[in-house]
Amino acid sequence: MEHGGGAHNMPVTAVAWASNSSTCPKDFNLISITEDGAAANFTRSFAMKAGYYLCYSKDMSGGMVVSDVQVISDKETVPHGYCYIPEHLEPRASVSKKKRVCVRMVPVGGVETAVLDIKLTAKTRRMLQHYTCLGDMHGYVMWCKKGPFSSPLPQAKPRSLSLDLRQLSLDQNPPPLPLRPR
Repeated sequence: MEHGGGAHNMPVTAVAWASNSSTCPKDFNLISITEDGAAANFTRSFAMKAGYYLCYSKDMSGGMVVSDVQVISDKETVPHGYCYIPEHLEPRASVSKKKRVCVRMVPVGGVETAVLDIKLTAKTRRMLQHYTCLGDMHGYVMWCKKGPFSSPLPQAKPRSLSLDLRQLSLDQNPPPLPLRPR
């Protein structure tokens, strides 16, 4: 279990596919190795040389967070409020459509529970503590960790009133105005 603050407690803000580290978007982490030490390269078939990797971001500048992730089959419709994850691939590369990853994106201010981490394991079915199994895809098992998240947006800071301000009263008569010659 990781302790302390920082990026570990920050929610996932985007999930995508990438061909490799050069096509992986800026501010994204490419998952290149599974939790059990296998290469995390999703390939369409043994005949294809090019594969693709799952990657995710925790960059809060977009104002959105991932509140849920689902793995669905090609026969299922995308659940209401979800979208397929984007693909950042080399030309002529493509992601298998048999199983798809979709996410639910919500504004950062309107979420109490968010996805905090995504991990992959090889198909050993080894349970990951504190993670939810999302399903298997092409020989890998996808996991997500959800948790409470409160928005890091600026909050009102308590301010101390100065003594002068507290002594002001609306009941006091204002000072007389100076007389003006006609």
